[in-house]
Amino acid sequence: MFDLVEPLPVLKNPHAVVVLRPWTDAGNSATLAMSWLESLLSAKQLGKISRPGMYFDFTRYRPMARYLAGNREIIIPNTILTFAKQDEGQDFIFINMLEPNMFAEQYIHSVLGLLKTLGIRRYCLLGSMYDMVPHTRPLIVTGGSTGEKAAEELKKAGVNSSSYEGPTTICSLITQEAGKMGLETITLMVRLPQYTQLEKDYTGQVRLLEVVQSLYGIPIDEEILRRSRQQIKDIDAEVNCSRKLKEVVNHLETYYDAQSATKQKEETPTLSPEVESFLKEMENRFKQD
Repeated sequence: MFDLVEPLPVLKNPHAVVVLRPWTDAGNSATLAMSWLESLLSAKQLGKISRPGMYFDFTRYRPMARYLAGNREIIIPNTILTFAKQDEGQDFIFINMLEPNMFAEQYIHSVLGLLKTLGIRRYCLLGSMYDMVPHTRPLIVTGGSTGEKAAEELKKAGVNSSSYEGPTTICSLITQEAGKMGLETITLMVRLPQYTQLEKDYTGQVRLLEVVQSLYGIPIDEEILRRSRQQIKDIDAEVNCSRKLKEVVNHLETYYDAQSATKQKEETPTLSPEVESFLKEMENRFKQD
């Protein structure tokens, strides 16, 4: 299934960092975080799926045309692998993964075989999703893990345990089965304000990279932080121009603060009937969207 470079690079205690599009990449935050890590660590091409048309519907994932050195080239959507070696610590495999439209079981089996072939020690999925959170508070990251060390690292990074139940991607089976194979697994999901719906959410990118920094000690570039701060200012300006949107943000702040206080006291939050009614309405709209 995968065409890999030959000879394969010799990797030291490799960890796989993974992004899955489009299901868990709201605002392209996870893709932005992955791309920055690949650039920072000078990642090199490792491989890709040999026949992507077996798994992907090209009427859903459109091929792209571009010009390189005056020549027109068609880029076919695919699952792309890169790798980066470090002088200290573990090496990395980066997997830019597309959710399969066909033969999903075979796709998952092949990815698991790839992890085994490359000797992966940890499978770390970066993701982003929309939620009822305000942009004026630190973005929440939820997730899960297998392995005692991974669990300790997530707790230290301030990642909340996920209690999500509902529709998910078939690729969640990769995380599940990787754990059964004895790999450490980590899932990170940053929650983005639903009312923003940005094409490139830099605040989500930074929040994911903050967790990656806690896990691996990789520093965040000041330019990325500056871009995130500017985006928050731009959102503030938009909110201040809309009385209705400002009211929404105020209610979300109340709910966020109540949850934070509850977590500290380990009690059930008490909200006003007005806020309870608003949140119920927002939840219904969120489910419909």
